[in-house]
Amino acid sequence: MTRTLRGAIALAGAAALSLGAVSMSAAQPGAAAAKQGEVKIGLLLPESKTTRYEKFDRPYIEQKIKELAPDAQIDYYNAAESATTQQQQVNTALAKGDQVLILDAVDSKSIQSSVQKARDAGVKVVAYDRLAQGPVDAYVSYDNRKVGELQGQALLDALGDKADSGQIVMHNGSPTDPNAAEFKAGAHSVLDGKVKIGKEYDTPNWDPNNANQQMSGAISALGKDNIVGVYSANDGLAAGIATALKASGINVPLTGQDAQLDAIQRILLGTQTITVEKPYKPEADIAATMAVDLAEGKELPESLTPTTVTSGSGEKVPANLLTPIVVDKNNIKDTVVKDGLYTVQEICTPTYADACKQAGLQ
Repeated sequence: MTRTLRGAIALAGAAALSLGAVSMSAAQPGAAAAKQGEVKIGLLLPESKTTRYEKFDRPYIEQKIKELAPDAQIDYYNAAESATTQQQQVNTALAKGDQVLILDAVDSKSIQSSVQKARDAGVKVVAYDRLAQGPVDAYVSYDNRKVGELQGQALLDALGDKADSGQIVMHNGSPTDPNAAEFKAGAHSVLDGKVKIGKEYDTPNWDPNNANQQMSGAISALGKDNIVGVYSANDGLAAGIATALKASGINVPLTGQDAQLDAIQRILLGTQTITVEKPYKPEADIAATMAVDLAEGKELPESLTPTTVTSGSGEKVPANLLTPIVVDKNNIKDTVVKDGLYTVQEICTPTYADACKQAGLQ
């Protein structure tokens, strides 16, 4: 099947499945099928409350696509945490004639029908960071169970002899994010039987405000003197949790993930213990390379998909899983600074100058 025909099928499928879609005869030029040799990629990210997506993922992916295919058309969408919005955005991308979608799903289950629409239209889907259900063509992320194991072990290490002297609180992230379930499973594999879990929460939409309210409720229920540590699945949640802990005069070990700037600064101050860095550029580069190869009709080489994973809907998906890194006060310079996420100047603003000196950053 030629790329022109595939593009026409994509447009027809989207028109039939999306309210308000135009017919083939009335289609605007932007919705026309891609010409031979053209590269048209839709980039669909889930939200912007977590700083990584707009600050790192989007620019890195777009930069790599343009490096590999300078004339590529990139259609960008951010779903603002709405699964319904993201489904509509997939319809729009199909109507525009995008050949490949790089998709970071808001809700891995509800997006399955949209992934199937793409498959039916001859459009490839690269699942990015979160494994969407449905017939995905390739997946790139980090070893998410390993992330949870690293977080759980770091919390145990920080607790030391206090591990059995009180209770911990767990904040596991959004129940619609398949990664959250893997973080949770990895953390439990380390923590179960070694600590008492006083309260445990899923946090819809990874919302820091929800995490703050949950932590405040846990403090009221358990008593502030009985809490010895907090597992937080990411840095956004940790921000809300840290605020609740501070308001109650509690300073206990607290985990995180994503190496957000505010988390690095909390680590310097001692109000967060660790974060897990998942360097964005390698992940973004792999996703972009997969997308360009697929748009050009190439088979993905084994070097890009060295393993296989099974999605929640049972599909076997060629995958590339990268290795996460624990960041604490002692290795900030050798991790997030060395990897180019932040400069020392960005981290060490006047508020954090003394802590930076003590950590050897200045």
